[in-house]
Amino acid sequence: MLEKMKMIWQDAKQLKDERGLTLVELLVVVVILGIIAAIAVVAVGGIIENSRKDAMASDAKQMVSAAKLYTASNPLQAETKLNFKGTGDGTVDASSYMNTLKDPYGTGTAAYSTALVVVTPDSAGKFTYEVQLIGSKKAIGPSTPVAESAINKDAVVNK
Repeated sequence: MLEKMKMIWQDAKQLKDERGLTLVELLVVVVILGIIAAIAVVAVGGIIENSRKDAMASDAKQMVSAAKLYTASNPLQAETKLNFKGTGDGTVDASSYMNTLKDPYGTGTAAYSTALVVVTPDSAGKFTYEVQLIGSKKAIGPSTPVAESAINKDAVVNK
């Protein structure tokens, strides 16, 4: 019994002598947390960029939907350019078919510099839609409009 009491006393004394983490252990933990934080910052940056591209592609798809509403209300016989920023050279004002479009790459409430949909009727009475959407830094179809079927976040390119 006395021997057991001695062992318990030694174990208790040994626990008192331990003071916590050493400086090296603490530095290892801090370095590991720094590495995890660096990885997270890069991942969040990529998520933000992808969401901006998705927003721009979504705006282009909404413009096509609005253009389809326009063609349902106004029969077209020839190629027509619908301008979602108002009237311009040889374009039809279609701004009343959508609320103001905001450039996801712009600051504040910046709008796109160009927002066009080219509607082309074929001989069978069907229409093709092509989009040109140009913002402050990125664009869909910066030089020539992009077909409706090709509108996705990969269609968003540098201006």
